[in-house]
This record gives sequence, structure tokens and C-alpha cells, in this order.
Amino acid sequence: MKIAIICDVLGTANNGTSLAAFNLINSLKEKGHDVRVVCPDEDKRGQEGYYIVPKYNFGLFQRYMEKNGVSPAKVDKTILESAISDADIIHVMVPFSLGKAAAVYANQHGIPLTAGFHCQAENITSHIFLKNSRIANKTTYRILNRRLFRYCDCIHYPTQFICDVFESVVGKTPHRIISNGVSDDFKPGINENTGRNGYTIVYSGRYSPEKSHGVLIDAVAKSHHKNEIRLVFAGTGPLRKQLEKRAGKKGINPPVMKFYGREELASLLKQADLYVHPAEIEIEAISCLEAIATGKVPVISDSPKSATKHFALTPQNLFRCGDSDDLAGKIDWWLDHPEERNDCAKRYIGFAEQFNFSRCMDEMEKMLIDTVEEKKHET
Repeated sequence: MKIAIICDVLGTANNGTSLAAFNLINSLKEKGHDVRVVCPDEDKRGQEGYYIVPKYNFGLFQRYMEKNGVSPAKVDKTILESAISDADIIHVMVPFSLGKAAAVYANQHGIPLTAGFHCQAENITSHIFLKNSRIANKTTYRILNRRLFRYCDCIHYPTQFICDVFESVVGKTPHRIISNGVSDDFKPGINENTGRNGYTIVYSGRYSPEKSHGVLIDAVAKSHHKNEIRLVFAGTGPLRKQLEKRAGKKGINPPVMKFYGREELASLLKQADLYVHPAEIEIEAISCLEAIATGKVPVISDSPKSATKHFALTPQNLFRCGDSDDLAGKIDWWLDHPEERNDCAKRYIGFAEQFNFSRCMDEMEKMLIDTVEEKKHET
């Protein structure tokens, strides 16, 4: 099939949405499909199958947008239509301007359209300090529906959680629930922490407010094992200096802060004694699933705005959102009970099998094929 994938924001695979896009693109190419990618990334210019459009210039706010890793595409109809006019199906990654333009075109020309739901309302409202406003979040979902999702023949939801949240606002939608999948690089192995003094706790996530790194820093400072803990923040983002400063004030061992490639991250997780995921806002949290797949016991925020809480197998795998005292208690319990930690890790290895990357990519391909066939029967 000729499949057009519309990426208002692509960049590098250092966040969940970009990683999902690259995984889907590469998987579909490997399966023999003609994949056209429309994006604003100049470094992709000249590469086969890539159609490059300009980026928006936000003027005075440009530096703020770039700092937050957001440089969305500006619509160039000529370039966009050259990629999608003869496509068998169009798949949109995020509901921004380029995705909207592609959706309108698909609707006008009878081209099957699918879209991934990778953007929570809070990811948008947090930038205007309204992430806790029910009215603002519901309004945002209605806007996203009007801009993109109402045009879709099928919506890809990574979790039942986000499907329920969106449908509670806009009503029932045609959809498939498919995990973005965990790479085969993340699998159980020998704990490479052997011989290292103390404990290693890992958290993988972008350094941004909704990821709540500060709660973990505060919890480590309150832990009975404070001086024995090596804290690793695997990621990048605008809050790095603030987090380093906070850790310094709390008197914990300086956290290791760097971006890890896939193989590096898999190796890092094998060194870990515990994985902590304190994020308040999360659609799926592949980073947590990657840790689980390597056999690491997670301690997860019970935030009502996060799907990740559903990965908890026991009450000890959850802590009260934003409560560093409760998190410190859970960290200490797991570190003080290595046998229970090993037993729980074995359960998680089995739990992670449902997120197998190859299986999930097969389901994504099937969604696209089925959507094309269903559209044919409608006409």
C-alpha cells in the first residue's frame, strides 16, 4: 500500500510520540509498503520517502517553543498534496495544522484516514497553567475532535485509558486499542549491578513538569537509603538545571542525567534495582513498559490523569500522586525486601509479553489494511 504518515512534529526519537512515529514508519517500510512521511525536519530532506514542509515561526515565543522541544510544521499544500493525493491511506500522528490539513483533504477526496491519539489535553493546557482545569481540558478535547478526529475512519488509542477519557467528552468513536509496543532490545538479563555498592533507581522520561521528577528527588532525600541511592534520570528536556539544583538542595547524590540510546537504556535498566515512574500525565508510558520488560519492579504514581497506574500488579507498586513521603516508603520497602522484589519482577516479565513490539506493529498494519477495505465497501 501507499501509506502517508503526517508528522507535525517528528524530530528525534527522544519522546513517546516521535518514537511511536519512527517505529511505525520503519515497521511499515520493512513490511514492503510505500511509506511517505510529511514532516518539517530539514535533516530528512533528500531522504527517500520524506516530504519536507516549513516550520512555524512563533516570533517572540520561538525560543520558548524550541526549549520545550516543539517546532511544529507549517502547512504547504503543494508539498502535502504531492505526498497524499494518490495514497491508499493517510495516518496522522498529532492533531496540529499539518494533520488537520491532511484530514480535510482526505475527507474531501474520499481517502481513508486514521490518526494516533498521542496528545493528552493536559499536554497542551499545562503550557498555559490550566492542566487541572476540567473545563479547559474538556474544551481542548472538543477542539481536537473538531480539528482532526471527527474526520477519522479509525482512531488508534495506545491504551483503553485514553480512549475512555476522550470518548467521555466527545462520544463513541471508531477505534482500535493498540500499544505502541516495546522493542525486543528490552528483555530480561543478568543484573549488571553485581559488585556495585548501594542501589540504582532509574526513571526514564523527558525533563518536563508533567513528568514530576521533583517528587522522586524529594522521595530519595527522605529514604532511609538516601546516601546509598544512585538516581539516574534517562532523558533530556528544559528542566535539567532546575532538577540538578533541586537535587543539590536536598543533599542527595548528584543524579546521572543524560539521554540514552535504545541499547544503552536496555543496559542501564539491567543495572537497576528499582524503576520509579512518578509522572502525573501519561497516555501509555513506554519507558515504564521497557523497564518492566527487562524484569524491573516499578513504583508508579496513581495519578488519575495517567494510564501508567494500570501497570501496577500490587498495591506496593503504586504511590499517591505527588506524595514524596509515600513514595519514599514504597522505595524503602522494595529495597528492604529483595526476595519479594525478585518474585514481583518475574510476574512483570510475563505481564510485559502483551506489549511485544512485533505483535503491536502487526496490529497497526492490520488496522490500516482493514480501514482501507472498509472504506471500499462504503463507496
